[in-house]
Amino acid sequence: MKTSYLYIKQNTSGTVVVCQGDWDVMHISYIEKEFKRIKSLKAKDIVFDVSAISDFDSAGVLLFIEYFKHFSSKSHTKVRGYSQKQKEMYELLIKNEFVDIKTPKDNLLTDIGKYTVELIADIVAFITFLGELSITIWHTITHPKSFRIKEVVYHIRHSGFDALVIIAMTSFLVGMVIAYQGAVELAKFGADIYIVDTVGISIVRELGPMITAIVIAGRSGSAYTAEIGAMKITEEISAMRTMGFDPYAFLVLPRVIALMISLPLLIFFADIIGIWGGMVASSMQLALSSTQFIERLYEVLEVKHYILGMLKGPVFAFLIASIGCFRGLRVSDNTESIGLHTTASVVNSIFLVIAFDALFSVIYTELGL
Repeated sequence: MKTSYLYIKQNTSGTVVVCQGDWDVMHISYIEKEFKRIKSLKAKDIVFDVSAISDFDSAGVLLFIEYFKHFSSKSHTKVRGYSQKQKEMYELLIKNEFVDIKTPKDNLLTDIGKYTVELIADIVAFITFLGELSITIWHTITHPKSFRIKEVVYHIRHSGFDALVIIAMTSFLVGMVIAYQGAVELAKFGADIYIVDTVGISIVRELGPMITAIVIAGRSGSAYTAEIGAMKITEEISAMRTMGFDPYAFLVLPRVIALMISLPLLIFFADIIGIWGGMVASSMQLALSSTQFIERLYEVLEVKHYILGMLKGPVFAFLIASIGCFRGLRVSDNTESIGLHTTASVVNSIFLVIAFDALFSVIYTELGL
């Protein structure tokens, strides 16, 4: 995710535009885009706070001068938090009347390079996150009294029990769709009874776990990101660190464990409802009675299929919960960042769920399961 270089906040002194990050030629195109986003800002008094700028060069200062003039023409504008070095460069550029900076236009190759750098940075940050989480897990194992059981139970309820309705509706409809689509083709060959095999095995081994994980990624994974992200913006996480509390132990680990417990149970529930949906559709489309459906199900659906499907549950749950918490901890100091990271959380989780489901299928096939 890209760093935010500008954000607006309101206080007693009026509208404050907080400038942060590296204001240099390497980041000038990003900064100009954010200036254009707030160019229509209307306020009587505007204060530019530049105390959070970590690095700068003449390109960054020139861009600041350009937009400072723009806002000064419409509002009472002033600057605060500048260093002596920044002041000297500002006065030098104003004195010599430099022309406004022309930012280079991005091309396809530049965009690919920027995206690649951001992707690598995200991967490195996620590996670091997993390392921190592993240390927390080890500390909890060696110090069982630090385990927060109440928080785990709370998240099991909100991530698991409260999701039963949407899981039931989704699974029932998926079961019906499989039965309807399969019945049309099987009826051509007089193999109506094999619709039970199609519905039972496909839902238990593949569709039940994957559909449940995707729904939970959109429901609970995004909620984890939004909750932790809001705490990051309100500086609750910084306050926890100041008081000596580990955010990973208090915020991340309970959510990860809760989802690893609740997701396999939700998958089991989704399997039952999905098969029921297939049975209803078979009865309507093929006039296959419930008794015939269940008897055939006993013959073809072995226990190993349930076990193989259930093994995916904890893995999917760990991916969804860890990505949701990771994205929440990556939120920066503005509300727009919450939306961006919540979207990224859902997209990343669903992609990894599908990728790991494909990996499980390959492994099961190679093992002859």
